[in-house]
Amino acid sequence: MLELRAVSKRFGGVVATDEVTLEIVRGEVHALIGPNGAGKTTLIGQISGVLATDSGRILFNGADITRLSAHARVAAGLARSYQITSIFRRYSVLENLALAVQARSGTSFRFWRPVTHERALFDEARAIGAEIGLQARLSTVAATLAHGEQRALEVGLALATRPRLVLLDEPMAGMGPQESRAIIELIQRMRSRVTVLLVEHDMDAVFRLADRITVLVSGRVIASGAPAAIRADPAVRQAYLGEELAA
Repeated sequence: MLELRAVSKRFGGVVATDEVTLEIVRGEVHALIGPNGAGKTTLIGQISGVLATDSGRILFNGADITRLSAHARVAAGLARSYQITSIFRRYSVLENLALAVQARSGTSFRFWRPVTHERALFDEARAIGAEIGLQARLSTVAATLAHGEQRALEVGLALATRPRLVLLDEPMAGMGPQESRAIIELIQRMRSRVTVLLVEHDMDAVFRLADRITVLVSGRVIASGAPAAIRADPAVRQAYLGEELAA
């Protein structure tokens, strides 16, 4: 579904991503891991179109999207969540989701009132709310949600675009164990209908969810493969995972 060919990005004299080659297979959860400063978020920015790529090519469903704008990539079926929660904080959960559905469908409206009359739009928003586990919180103002619920809502905004591939950038950052379990369960539900590229530091979650794992260190891919192979790779343990995961 997604192919990166020798993709690189520099910020002045700093090489953030260095000839990264990577393939994401349709229907998989593919985890991208590595230490802080490895270039993971930069790479997600390049894939999503938020950051321009200096060299290399990015192909999505066989089409070259290297120079496409971020919104054109969303229209093509590529959606992203962020490290820092990005939601409409003053609106309710349902209104957040309805706005995302509206943005995808292109329904025209002036301000909010006419949108409330569009039953199909709100029916879809409610269905997404149920999928992300917030069906009991649809009328709640987003700013008052717990941190984990806000992250789930952000994933829901991405799902509202009807993506083929979702880029999740540290969805469990700052969460407690119970909140993390809820996000893991959400990703497990998503995987039946959408491909996922997951950036995450929670290694328990990564090894529970991922079909394949790619390890990025200093902007370069040092390993890519099945979780068991990554866990056993001496170079990966030395660079990132540590000996405690070798057992």
